[in-house]
Amino acid sequence: MGGGRSDEFCKDAVRIALTGGLTRKQVADDLGVGMSTLNTWITAHRDTDGVSKEDPRE
Repeated sequence: MGGGRSDEFCKDAVRIALTGGLTRKQVADDLGVGMSTLNTWITAHRDTDGVSKEDPRE
């Protein structure tokens, strides 16, 4: 998943995007990934353990 990025990296990115208080654009820019990539990871990992199922920015 994620074009060579580890699954752990993807999960961390999702956790940061959903709970870090930053916009998704800021998170994507900080991590050097595209918005569509980050959104794909969020969709894939949203219902996994350790990731909030609620996103107040939606």
